[in-house]
Amino acid sequence: MPVQTKICGLTTPETIDAAIKGGASHIGFNFFPPSPRSIGFARARELAVRVPDHVRRVGVFVDPCNALIDQALEAGQLDVIQVHKTSPGRAAAIRLHARRETWSALGIRTAHDLKAAFSYQDAVDFLLYDAAQPDDAALPGGMGIRFDWSLLAGFDHPLPWGLAGGLTAANAAEAVGATGASLVDVSSGVESAPGIKDVDKIAAFLKATASL
Repeated sequence: MPVQTKICGLTTPETIDAAIKGGASHIGFNFFPPSPRSIGFARARELAVRVPDHVRRVGVFVDPCNALIDQALEAGQLDVIQVHKTSPGRAAAIRLHARRETWSALGIRTAHDLKAAFSYQDAVDFLLYDAAQPDDAALPGGMGIRFDWSLLAGFDHPLPWGLAGGLTAANAAEAVGATGASLVDVSSGVESAPGIKDVDKIAAFLKATASL
């Protein structure tokens, strides 16, 4: 089965169109205001209508309240909820409330961090292994940091999973080869500046993953 690709943090019609043209399986709308990739509900509505049904719309949140989720679900026509810094109990409650496929991002720095995956086994549908950010980081992801992919070697994953963190067109094939990831998620790796997606970099990333 081909590797699935998520282009995250899209904010303009041009970049939405580039992701779709390149064959992305998922696009990400960021609803975390401190992020330079965050969009409001009006922009989410504008962008969501450009996304065909075969491409899944993922809403990205940081420990959100139900009111935010409800507004984002409607505005972004979301198929998937992706949460960061959200406990297993809260993630399970979000999945029940939203009635959508729910992903949890896990920050990985050492092998010990992988143990947290098992606590989400009955809470979410999918895990996204991302690089752990510094403790004082303002954002939970999208910083272009990668973790040691060899940590995933031989790991008995409790759920379907994908890979994020520091991915680019230049290293996507290496990442998939090293980890066996079925989905790769890119944000800063297809940007010309924080929050500014580059249509040529989006095209290059999707070309690099198309044959994996």
